[in-house]
Amino acid sequence: MRKLIFGLFIAILPALGLAAGPSGPLDTMKPDHTNKESLQRGVALFTNYCMGCHSMEYARYKRVSDDLEIPAELYEENLIFTGAKIGELMQISMGKDMAAGWFGAPPPDLTLVTRVRGESWVYSYLRGFYKDDSRPLGVNNVVFENVGMPHVMVEMQGLCAVEPRIGVGASVEPLSGNINNADVCPEYAIEGSMSAADFDRAMWDLTNFMSYMGDPVKVERERLGIFVLIFVAIFFIFAYLLNREYWKDVH
Repeated sequence: MRKLIFGLFIAILPALGLAAGPSGPLDTMKPDHTNKESLQRGVALFTNYCMGCHSMEYARYKRVSDDLEIPAELYEENLIFTGAKIGELMQISMGKDMAAGWFGAPPPDLTLVTRVRGESWVYSYLRGFYKDDSRPLGVNNVVFENVGMPHVMVEMQGLCAVEPRIGVGASVEPLSGNINNADVCPEYAIEGSMSAADFDRAMWDLTNFMSYMGDPVKVERERLGIFVLIFVAIFFIFAYLLNREYWKDVH
């Protein structure tokens, strides 16, 4: 009995950690790992805007290239800027000591960030930056207060002059691509190159890719799971008939 209780506790512990994570309302983001076009746009965004500081050292370029159906030569030519080979891990050239000197702490590896924080947290965080002159980098974030990261997407989104309205229902519909309640910023200090809806869609793509990186076998696992359930159902029928045959003469 004690082992059963302990096992159940270990099973639900990650869910308890995630539930306790966000301190405020978030915008809902539901990933779609079957949307290859979205994942391809997401890896391009991550490579160009995030991978200067953040690694994904638990994954390999080749696996991403194969899963996202990007030819290896094209991936290596356009999405690897460190001189690494296609079969290597997705590491960055910036050293941790150098990063700690610039930002106060080394930027975290992001391979499993959606598994730890959740997709909705990441999606809301990416859209939650606003101007704050009291901070060393001039920006703050409504999801992660006093964040030590610059707003690297400022040329795309612009810079919100006030706190963005995160948690009011902004979301992307995976099938149609439509944006709901996209304008989270009521006033801009700096105008961006994208409309609010286009930026939200871009951040949905980026979060979708990061979600895939945290669980790259999800689609295959769910596909195999269907066959496993079908096998179990068929096996149950034969097991039931065999059991009835064994016991028919007992009474």
